[in-house]
Amino acid sequence: MTSRERVLAAARCQKPDKTPCNFRAEEATLTRLYEFLGYRDYDRLLRELHVDIRFIDSVPPPETDCGDYIQNHWGERYVYRDSPWGKRVEHLAGALSDAVSIDDFTGFPWPSADMNDYSGLKAVCEKYDEYALVYGFADIFTRPSIVRGFENFLLDMYVNPEWIHFMLDKFTGVFIDDYRRAFKESGGRIDIFLVMGDLASQLGPLFSLEMFDEFLAFHMKRMADAIHDMGALFMFHSCGESFDFYNRLIDCGVDIIDPIQPTSKKMSPENLRRQFGKRVCFHGGIDVQKTLPFGTPQEVREEVRRYLTTFKDGGYLCSSAHYMQHDTPPENIIAMYDEIFRQPL
Repeated sequence: MTSRERVLAAARCQKPDKTPCNFRAEEATLTRLYEFLGYRDYDRLLRELHVDIRFIDSVPPPETDCGDYIQNHWGERYVYRDSPWGKRVEHLAGALSDAVSIDDFTGFPWPSADMNDYSGLKAVCEKYDEYALVYGFADIFTRPSIVRGFENFLLDMYVNPEWIHFMLDKFTGVFIDDYRRAFKESGGRIDIFLVMGDLASQLGPLFSLEMFDEFLAFHMKRMADAIHDMGALFMFHSCGESFDFYNRLIDCGVDIIDPIQPTSKKMSPENLRRQFGKRVCFHGGIDVQKTLPFGTPQEVREEVRRYLTTFKDGGYLCSSAHYMQHDTPPENIIAMYDEIFRQPL
């Protein structure tokens, strides 16, 4: 199989020739890895790690430097902090954190897909034609909560529900326009569209299943319908112990759940396979909090083998549980991908 065929088979819960893999790391992590390898070339890195997926995106509008903080076109506000290997982002309360009425939301300068630059998409798709292509960073929960301020957002779900309905409708509409535009500009080449929204902490859901039904289910289905109408697959990202939402996500039309974050026995690969069979594909799993940063290369290899064995019949895309952080030793990253590459056929 080509990388693209391998990913699509696994994502559709069919058995591929071998388990496909993905790569994601913070910029500071990449800098450290490049220093270890002796070169700085992202395409070469992914080829040498035998990664089957390539992430692509349009070019968003530039950030605005507001002095004490940076603001993007969504109204997210953040600062950049130094680390030994480069900059890292620290989020602040967003542009609507001081809103006191629905007028503050209706009068906000909401972005549109017209602000993105799609001109280079087709060339990028042609460059990575043999790989599975994942597009976008749509976020219909976490990004709105950053713009509003996380505590405010959760409180509004109870005391100002119309504000949350308005925000989620705005965000979802823009992202659907963005995804349709990208699909057209790519010549229909995009395989998977990513949608994000962290529904849980490491201890469990951030809000009730009833709140999911009231605020998110409708917009999740809107995204799923738009993505499936294009013949593509819907990948949904939620950090933490999101297990309790999985049946609802599947019912909304999610094809791939990202990530497996190994927070408890409920989130173990064995339990996920047992509970959900081949109803959905899982992505992630290799622990970024313990095994990758603090384990030995041999322990990394053992964890990789555990996931590959559990999902040997498909329905799994092997990857770190989240973006690898700058405390991840390069030796462990190399061990992870070497073990995936050497998996028995």
